[in-house]
Amino acid sequence: MNIPKSNFPRIVVVGGGFAGINLVKSLKNKPVQVVLIDKRNYHTFQPLLYQVSSSGLEPDSIAYPLRKIIKSANNIFFRLAEVKAINTQSNCIQTSIGELSYDYLVLATGTKTNFFGNQEVEANSMPMKTVPQALNIRSLILQNLEKATIAKTVEERQAFLNFVIVGGGPTGVELAGAIAELKNNIVPKDYQDLNANDMHIHLLEGSKQLLPPMSSHASKKAADFLKDLGVHIHCNTFVKNYDGKKVETNTALELESETLIWAAGVTGNPVKGLPSEVLFEKLNRYRVNLYNQIEDFPNIFALGDIAYMETEAYPKGHPQVAQPAIQQGQLFAKNILKLIANKPMKEFKYNDKGSMATIGRNKAVVDLGSLKFSGFFAWFVWMFIHLMALVGFRNRVVVFFNWTYNYINFDKAARLIIRPFNKLNH
Repeated sequence: MNIPKSNFPRIVVVGGGFAGINLVKSLKNKPVQVVLIDKRNYHTFQPLLYQVSSSGLEPDSIAYPLRKIIKSANNIFFRLAEVKAINTQSNCIQTSIGELSYDYLVLATGTKTNFFGNQEVEANSMPMKTVPQALNIRSLILQNLEKATIAKTVEERQAFLNFVIVGGGPTGVELAGAIAELKNNIVPKDYQDLNANDMHIHLLEGSKQLLPPMSSHASKKAADFLKDLGVHIHCNTFVKNYDGKKVETNTALELESETLIWAAGVTGNPVKGLPSEVLFEKLNRYRVNLYNQIEDFPNIFALGDIAYMETEAYPKGHPQVAQPAIQQGQLFAKNILKLIANKPMKEFKYNDKGSMATIGRNKAVVDLGSLKFSGFFAWFVWMFIHLMALVGFRNRVVVFFNWTYNYINFDKAARLIIRPFNKLNH
């Protein structure tokens, strides 16, 4: 891999998500050699992927080059590769570009979409975990609006105008709100040969309420906001099958739809090579101790969404959101230096900074401990926190400009079919 030899211990970090980049940044110019490996050359700010999908933002405003993050560090190297397997006996990893030895290995591989074993749904629905997938959704939405304008029958037109989102967590709620705003603000202006009232957004959630991890106040307010926007909410409803044309559910509900977006859950994205006992099989996450160490492997660690750490406060592991990953990455940078120096490491304690979701213009819900609020102020707080969390000054400026423009003009400027999506090749 053309990594120079070093007298310092080599730490190989797999994954450039929130955990990976916070760890790498914290080890900048420290007495270690760091090799960051990712199959993409950029970090994705996943909380705003839904805005790319719904034409609110261009992808380069939520993606940041990994090499730019490490450009001023003389001890950090990046390699564009996919890690295939771990060889624990020889302390090396096999990748798509060759082998690399390590002194310490950090797995921060995150999650992938969970289709719960339903292969037909997997083959025909649209996941939204990566930038290319978000662009596919954007293209499909716009293409189906175009196809609706030339549909030969009412039934055919309605299938193109029915948008089904599966999963009532933050991603599903935010995407439903964004597509509803597209319907209410863009379709009447851009598609005068369509009746915007014929466009329907259906949000399906398997549990009894939206936003299951959040408070009942947040759930109720989110539902009220979405109903105001014209979204059809179906709780206690899960998808049994989708063949690309018809959505079948566990209830009497059946929908003819050309667009089904799957936001119903994630599963861990482990690497081959470690014994199955180290995985919490139900979630596909590595079992780790309070120092993010994988059991029986003192020099292999897992951070972020892929790490399953049971604590008194979180007996089912930490939530798979950005904050635990960020905090684990930052603490582990200190811990690995302590470990190398034979000093005691510090146990990880998650500082929960709250949960939030935005439903659209002036509409959001926020849970901050015992403090629950919604509406315009919650929306402003959501915007500010997400803006500050973006990597890179340019990205913050571009996103702020886009949000301001969208707010003033009730517009979504990125409604471009740059790369047409073909369902047959999906």
